[in-house]
Amino acid sequence: MKILIAPDSYKDALPAREAAAAIARGARRARPDTELVECPMGDGGEGTLDALLAATGAERRLANVHDALERPARAAWGWHAASRTAYVELAEASGLQALLRDERTALHSSTRGVGELILAALETGAERLILTLGGSATNDAGAGMLVALGARLEDAAGRPLAPGGAALAELDRLDLSGLDPRLASLTVETAVDVDNPLTGPRGASAVFGPQKGASEADVERLDTALGHFADHVAHALGRDERDHPGAGAAGGMGFAARALLGAELRPGIELVMAQAGFDTQLAGADLVITGEGQLDGQSLAGKTPIGIARRAHACGVPTVILAGRLGDGWQAAHAEGVSAAFALADGPMALDEALSRCAELLADRAESVVRLFIAQADPMS
Repeated sequence: MKILIAPDSYKDALPAREAAAAIARGARRARPDTELVECPMGDGGEGTLDALLAATGAERRLANVHDALERPARAAWGWHAASRTAYVELAEASGLQALLRDERTALHSSTRGVGELILAALETGAERLILTLGGSATNDAGAGMLVALGARLEDAAGRPLAPGGAALAELDRLDLSGLDPRLASLTVETAVDVDNPLTGPRGASAVFGPQKGASEADVERLDTALGHFADHVAHALGRDERDHPGAGAAGGMGFAARALLGAELRPGIELVMAQAGFDTQLAGADLVITGEGQLDGQSLAGKTPIGIARRAHACGVPTVILAGRLGDGWQAAHAEGVSAAFALADGPMALDEALSRCAELLADRAESVVRLFIAQADPMS
């Protein structure tokens, strides 16, 4: 029997690689001779870089950058020399997980650090960039990234704009002539885990701003500012990308990547599956076990477990999801090829306990799943 183990990370608990190892331990307890293939995954959010490095054998590198609050920081990126491919995860430089709850400020957080990671890749000789979006602390439509790459954003007095999305309301002049010329020959693929546009009721500010510290008034202010920025970009380029699916990803970084880096926006899980050779790993599998921190109705928009289940279902392979929590609407996953889904907790427990025991709980649930799978396949086993 072959089991493909392909989880995403479990937020605040385990990265995808450790989650896969925990599931494998439990599966092995159920049947020691089972062929287990560990394939850590991601959909563009935090932890996707680790999944890509594991899948491709790319080298992990570090760069000096600025975090979402423009403080000096160190961030990882990946380099695959043979293919001249760089892997940049937005969350490494501008991620929400790096900020304390009372530091979250959607009005003023910046993507400058992402631009600095891209510069490091260009300096190394990158010809292709895989940029993963998700887990951002920012809502600046990629303006900080563009400034780091050489663009100038000025107010009516000719002064550079302050960092953050709110300042975009004061934009009077957008000068793209200073963008690093190496960008013109860089092929960019961007992994997104949402399909939201840049602005409007489903836009970056309205949907994701509150989790980054934005009040109702802040959301309205940011949405107007991002729309003003999009007007300037459309005027400069002669086309408007604000309504493209995924433009609202990572506080509007999807918009900047598509409009100004010429990026192809792809569902993150599809891009990672392609990089990981998922179809090859899936061949001959009898069962797929995947999971992440929460499964709910929103997961259908492109989260890792659903993308994996759809692909496995198309190949006739059952998929089981092990989730930290089953949220509202999780039952809709059954229509997407999910055979069964289980929450990890084995009884009432505080969140801190659940997080600390995540590896243990994953192994226990995986053992039970595999035992049940064996039993239905061979009731006399």
